[in-house]
Amino acid sequence: MTTSTAVAQCTIDAGGIETRYLEAGSGEPVLMLHGSGPGVSGTANWQYNIPALAEKFHVLAPDIVGFGGTERPDDIVYSLRAWTDHVWAFLDAHGIEKTAIVGNSLGGRIALQMATDQPERISRMVLMGSPGVGMTLTDGLKALRAYEPSHDAMRALLRDYFAVNPALITDELVAIRYEASVADGAFEAYRAMFFDPRHKGSELGITEDEVSAITTPALLVHGREDRVVPLSVSVTMLGLLPNADLHVFSRCGHWTQIERADEFSALVSDFLGRS
Repeated sequence: MTTSTAVAQCTIDAGGIETRYLEAGSGEPVLMLHGSGPGVSGTANWQYNIPALAEKFHVLAPDIVGFGGTERPDDIVYSLRAWTDHVWAFLDAHGIEKTAIVGNSLGGRIALQMATDQPERISRMVLMGSPGVGMTLTDGLKALRAYEPSHDAMRALLRDYFAVNPALITDELVAIRYEASVADGAFEAYRAMFFDPRHKGSELGITEDEVSAITTPALLVHGREDRVVPLSVSVTMLGLLPNADLHVFSRCGHWTQIERADEFSALVSDFLGRS
């Protein structure tokens, strides 16, 4: 799961928000966008994939505003628009005019919005367990939103809803995610974005017409046993996106990038490397 490629942890001002991110490799840029679970960050989502992808690409994995080590402005209103604008500002701060995107869950929905906003700036996108047309409030999403911080609650959440193989839920992984979920302001922001009526974090819907208009080459990746975003969502999206392929991992949940890390990285590297 690891290579010798060095991964640097950095910060940059992205639209006035001090943004933490991981960076590695050289070549064509690849932006990796994490999901929205408690304790999530670029590190938590992509630590097993960045070194492999960085052997061919210039990889950047920001902590999206409200998550991880990125600043949480007091006046921000969390929404798909706010998250997408933050990612655009991150690219602009780096002077990146065009990039590929690998998006996990919420990150995949942001990728779809970016491909709608400025399609000329997105070369390819990988949508991994991404919400889309036909998405409903699953038991997995309910469990994510109902999380109350404790080691036991984090262990149960990861074991029951993220991975098929419980051996992947190590004490170290539980501790990393738990500690991140209770970092200064983290849980308050998490609760606000999905439960405070001033914020719109749960409003991630997209219409069939919007999807059909997205011509960016896309690879849909899904775990067959995903309990957070059902496989049926990616099957529906496959029928709507004009230039999409679908890869399904068996005996795999919402964490294809962790549960099948080496295969996921190889699949994504091959897709992103096509002309």
